[in-house]
Amino acid sequence: MIATPGPELPAPDGYEISTDPARLDRALVHHWLSTDAYWALGRPRERQDRAIDGSLNFGVYEMASGRQAGYARVVTDHATFAWLCDVYIDRAARGRGLGGALATAVRDHLAPCGLRRIMLATEDAHGVYERVGFRRITDPEKWMALALAGVAGPAPGAEHHAPGVETEHAP
Repeated sequence: MIATPGPELPAPDGYEISTDPARLDRALVHHWLSTDAYWALGRPRERQDRAIDGSLNFGVYEMASGRQAGYARVVTDHATFAWLCDVYIDRAARGRGLGGALATAVRDHLAPCGLRRIMLATEDAHGVYERVGFRRITDPEKWMALALAGVAGPAPGAEHHAPGVETEHAP
C-alpha cells in the first residue's frame, strides 16, 4: 500500500480526507464497489485488497463518528502519470460536495509531483470532474486499450470510454 504522510486534506464541514492507509475500512470499500459501483460489480475482495495495496488511497471520513463516507484510488508513479479510479461516495452522504472535494484533494495532493496528466473515466459524473479542472479528451484516437485474457469483459457501453486497460470507471 502506498502511504504518503502529510496533513489531512481540505473537506466540507464535518468531514475530513486522508491518505492514511490505516484508516481505510477495506470491507466497506469492497462492499461499496462490488455491490453498488457499475464498473466494479462483483469484484472479488482479494482483487480489491491487491488494488488498495498497490495504490495511493484517499478516504473521506465523518469527523464526529470517524466512519468512512467515501473512497478514491490513484494508480501512479508519482512522477509522470496518474489514473484516478474507484471514486465512490456512500449513498447516504451524497449531495454534500464530497465527490468534488475528493477529486480536488487528489488533484492538490498530486500537484507537487509534477505529473503530466491525471486520467479518469466516468459514465455519469463529468460535471463533478470538470469543476475540478478535468476536461474531456480531445484526441481520443491516440488512446488504446488492451483487454487481457481472464479479465472480465467490458461493462455495457464501456467501449465508449477511454483510456483504460481494464474497463473500470470512476463515477
